[in-house]
Amino acid sequence: MCDQCRSRLNSSASKETFACVEERSAAPSRRDVIVTGAGLLAGAAVTQVTPGSAQAQGAADAELVRLQKAQRVLLKGGIVLSLDPKVGDFAAGDVLMEEGKIREVRPNIDVSADAAVIVDASNRILLPGFVDTHSHSYQGLLRSSLANGLVDPDYNRDVQNKWTPAYTPADVYAGVLITALGFIDMGTTAIIDLSQISHTPEHSDACINALQDAGIRAVYGYSRGAGAASLWPQDIARLQKTYFSSKEQLLTLALGASLDAKVLAAAREATVPAVMHYRVNPAPGLTLAKAGVLREGDLFIHCTHLNDEAWMMIKETGGRISISPPVEMAMAHGMPAVQDALDRGIRPSLSSDHGTTVGQDCFSMMRTTFNLQRLRVLQRRRGGETNAPSLVTCRDVLDFATLQGARCANIDGKVGTLTPGKEADVLMLRADRIDIWPLNNAASVVANFMNPGHVENVFIGGKPKKWRGNLVGIDVPRVLQLTQDARDGLMRRTNHQVDLLG
Repeated sequence: MCDQCRSRLNSSASKETFACVEERSAAPSRRDVIVTGAGLLAGAAVTQVTPGSAQAQGAADAELVRLQKAQRVLLKGGIVLSLDPKVGDFAAGDVLMEEGKIREVRPNIDVSADAAVIVDASNRILLPGFVDTHSHSYQGLLRSSLANGLVDPDYNRDVQNKWTPAYTPADVYAGVLITALGFIDMGTTAIIDLSQISHTPEHSDACINALQDAGIRAVYGYSRGAGAASLWPQDIARLQKTYFSSKEQLLTLALGASLDAKVLAAAREATVPAVMHYRVNPAPGLTLAKAGVLREGDLFIHCTHLNDEAWMMIKETGGRISISPPVEMAMAHGMPAVQDALDRGIRPSLSSDHGTTVGQDCFSMMRTTFNLQRLRVLQRRRGGETNAPSLVTCRDVLDFATLQGARCANIDGKVGTLTPGKEADVLMLRADRIDIWPLNNAASVVANFMNPGHVENVFIGGKPKKWRGNLVGIDVPRVLQLTQDARDGLMRRTNHQVDLLG
């Protein structure tokens, strides 16, 4: 153990929950990764998460403890955007959650304070949690590292070929954990994680452990790794047996596949969806269709350079698509395929891809999608085109970020709308902030005016994961330190100097 770590251990942490940076980076074991992670999240039900939050957090502690224990929670008097036409929306409505599921959504639900915890939702917008359908979450250590980067050469050179091969299981855990917690903090309650970091089975386990400990709903898209010790894709059988035996849990399984029939065979054998990057060349996807290995529910990412035949193939096989407009525009993936999809009657989901160059919040993705599609259509109209497509609306991009995301993750039977019977993944957004007041249109303000700072409360499966602006049960300073230590070790091993001002 190094002197710096020994000093910190003696002053602030227990031996069971602290791993020396030098030792962890050199030779981490799976047990070290899991124990370190558990230590970050275990303990009291309510944790002070930032040094300056003690007064505000203390005032909410009693209510939070009641929420954590309650079987029934009533969100009372909010602006409800259910995203379900059969349920409808309400300028003043209530959402009743019971045993982790949505029980009722309507105005004036009458429940006594003895029968439920009642949360005042006045001046709040209630809506389903956002779903991000494509995140390389292990890259949480690399946030903002490619400030002006392009996919080629910068991303391929630095992320894929320099940093990723040097990740240890402990680095994977730290990167996925901070990414998943960041998503919850920003109002994203479900993700498809494609951490292309399965160098060893321990690396894969670290991904799953981090998702579990963060408490996010996730599809773990078991993806490739580097080196001779990688068991992708055949290790999916062990992962499925070890971690995915229950359909009631927050985590489900998919295969992060390549456009190769032999790899797709592993997904078919495990009876899980395949998630594939499909960007530059349409031919491999068409070959898979001809081989008969594609299934309804398989997901195609980016789709920026597809021809008509490839788009028809996706539609006819029941495929879904995930587009990442901010990353695709900033890093030269190609024109985001918003209109290409809509022209074929395919409603896309939204995804952030990674955080090395742009932010990963759904607010940014919705706004970028809204502005880009409308710009292109309006340019066509100005050019004299008389049959240009319709303009997307605020409700369209909200649908992309919620229901379509859940559909692309194959969990729309569970989440994606505020529908009685579905699991209670619910956001409460503050609508009484000075930057958006007065409120004149709820869908517009969510899609085009809000940002992650408006996310006040987040429920996943009816459990509060963020409350009064703070993550619940998370020792944030320790997560930050864990992540910084992992980042520093990774950069040291790859001979890279972090330059904050560069």
